[in-house]
Amino acid sequence: MTRADDATRPHRGMWFEELEPGVIVQHAIRRTLTESDNVMFTSMTMNPAWLHLDFDYAKNETEFGRPLVNSMLTLATVVGISVHETTLGTTVANLGFKEITFPAPLFHGDTIRVETEVQAARASRSRPSQGIVTFEHRAFNQDGEIVCRAVRDALMHCRPTES
Repeated sequence: MTRADDATRPHRGMWFEELEPGVIVQHAIRRTLTESDNVMFTSMTMNPAWLHLDFDYAKNETEFGRPLVNSMLTLATVVGISVHETTLGTTVANLGFKEITFPAPLFHGDTIRVETEVQAARASRSRPSQGIVTFEHRAFNQDGEIVCRAVRDALMHCRPTES
């Protein structure tokens, strides 16, 4: 279904044809995750883990000595950062994640930057105007340590044909 304003709404994402395996996008947006972000997200998602919410527990009972940023907030932020330059206005749907890892902890005040690599792309067999793309998102903290790696598939629009 196409709405009347869809034709004039600018997109920033890439069409299926532009998402060739090996393409790497260094995303311009970076994000510092704050204590407020972490407490709000963790509370909204009903996660009572002391590791994210209890400073005394984190200081005295964990190897980290301070609360960790909720990994689901990290993942959501990583994918969100990637949207502007990869899928904004060009995606049909997120199909799922194949792999998600958090190789290093993320703490309040850490800044993440993200890069996305296209791992695979194929035309949809059932939807001729769409294709399936496998993205690998990698997030790094301000010290260059990888803090998140996520591989996901998305259903993408092909470039519209001129009418």
